[in-house]
Amino acid sequence: MSSSFAARLARPLTTLRPTRNISVPTYRHFSSTSANMGVHVIKSKEEFYSVINSEEVATNSEIPVKKIAILDCFATWCGPCKAIAPQFVKWSNEEKYSSINFIKIDVDEVPDLSQELGIRAMPTFMVFENGTKAEEIVGANPPAIQKALDKYAAAA
Repeated sequence: MSSSFAARLARPLTTLRPTRNISVPTYRHFSSTSANMGVHVIKSKEEFYSVINSEEVATNSEIPVKKIAILDCFATWCGPCKAIAPQFVKWSNEEKYSSINFIKIDVDEVPDLSQELGIRAMPTFMVFENGTKAEEIVGANPPAIQKALDKYAAAA
């Protein structure tokens, strides 16, 4: 070991340069969103049908009653599903789409519903209006999904 290196290690702490003080604000800005915004994960076939048919779900449910719903059929192992998920959440929190229920199902957790809906590829997005399937978009295609959202939000 060289003597200059050893001398640097042996310096007292007071000779080291002080670090800058970094101030971090202690307050946080929270924005409130209405209870009807956000993406809701559907866990059963019965819950799905009650949501798309604009029925009251269980009293402890946070899913509001709306006439239009967009369903994201995804799988946890699906790369494109993971890629589009943040955009789907972003749309669900936009005020202009507040008249639409954003729901999603994991096709592996609700296989009977996935089969009944005819899901053959992931992600698949379906728009339901008054309980009837109005539109289907296969694949992670943000422009097509946004076009459908704009169309049904304007109609609601």
